[in-house]
Amino acid sequence: MKTSKGDGVCPPSLFAVGDRASGRVLDIDRWLLRTFLKGVGSPAIGAALWDGKDAIAGDSPPFRMVIHNRGALLRLLTNPLLYFGDDYSAGNIEIEGGMIPFLETVYRAMSRPGEVKRRSKPAPNWQRQNINSPFQSRKNIHHHYDIGNDFYQLWLDREMLYTCAYFPKPELSLEEAQIAKMELVCRKLRLKGGESVIEAGCGWGGLARYMAKQYGAKVRAFNISSEQMAYARQRAKEEGIKGIEYIEDDYRNITGECDVFVSIGMLEHVGPNNYRKLGEVIDRTLSETGLGLIHSIGQNIAEPMSDWLQKRIFPGSYPPTVREMMEIFEPCGFNVIDLENLRLHYAKTLEHWLERFEQNSNQVTQMFDESFVRAWRLYLCGSIANFTTGSLELFQVLFSRSGNNRVPWTRAHLLDSDLDHGKL
Repeated sequence: MKTSKGDGVCPPSLFAVGDRASGRVLDIDRWLLRTFLKGVGSPAIGAALWDGKDAIAGDSPPFRMVIHNRGALLRLLTNPLLYFGDDYSAGNIEIEGGMIPFLETVYRAMSRPGEVKRRSKPAPNWQRQNINSPFQSRKNIHHHYDIGNDFYQLWLDREMLYTCAYFPKPELSLEEAQIAKMELVCRKLRLKGGESVIEAGCGWGGLARYMAKQYGAKVRAFNISSEQMAYARQRAKEEGIKGIEYIEDDYRNITGECDVFVSIGMLEHVGPNNYRKLGEVIDRTLSETGLGLIHSIGQNIAEPMSDWLQKRIFPGSYPPTVREMMEIFEPCGFNVIDLENLRLHYAKTLEHWLERFEQNSNQVTQMFDESFVRAWRLYLCGSIANFTTGSLELFQVLFSRSGNNRVPWTRAHLLDSDLDHGKL
């Protein structure tokens, strides 16, 4: 486990303890804060500077942002989509009244048409070409996923699934909902015993284990995270599961043939410039009667993620629109059979993760430091707010080759009342 401060998330200098000594609050400080709030859509929040006094007159809103020093205020004015996260992580900004409702209020204010852009400007094309190159992709994945399996084990489910769960019944536990998600995926793919599966981006190997164990499928699972692959191989060995081959390699190098092609939570790391390449990989591997499914965070408006998320949490990440996803399918003549949006299921998944993360925050602090805990708290809360406000979506797209009639006549096989399949 890597335990150096800031390792894998952001430079140690950004994890310094917040400097709260900024001297007397000046009139221009309050004017700058009011100007900033107006620039982000005038959200119904309170805001105070280091003297504790509200900068906006009137009734006290339920949520308040307190800025503890002048440096943090000036940085917010420079680039709020980067420095709000940095200064919250460093303790220079505090949120009162609940982080999630605070962010929901801000996101809704910022999304008003014509007032302000939610996220950063798109990178130039030459830069986008390199963001998700094979070399850079490995660095990006290492930054987020290779910070230690013992860290993720503190707050993920038993199968270590770091993607949206499925809650056919809201009261399901996280473990039950993740099993329901895997079962939903298998049913959509009409998976049968003995079929060959290629999984691109297998995480800690949970879906591959499920397909092999519960359905008797033969799975070749690809990933470029060394930490995840070590865990996946060890789990399969300990459980004596046959029929799985975990391959540490880039999706672009996948060869062979399969009856099923599946990718859960990898497309966010592929980048739009590589969607056609992914389509070509599927085209050269999927059998004539095969089915494929891609499960990905998405969005309705093509915008880059915030500077803070890109620099500190998920470098190289981008959630596509449905239109952009069609660059995978259209050039190779694939038919889209089904598209489902599980946006609120991801919000609920994140609520479970956040609860478990907070329960283990003392251990996370010992592994890293308090600033790491604050950064990941903001990441999880911000993700919940993005899904509940509709800034982010979760798309599952089922597809096949053109003219393949091995498709369901109805959706009866997906009925929630029968989704347990004897496995929940």
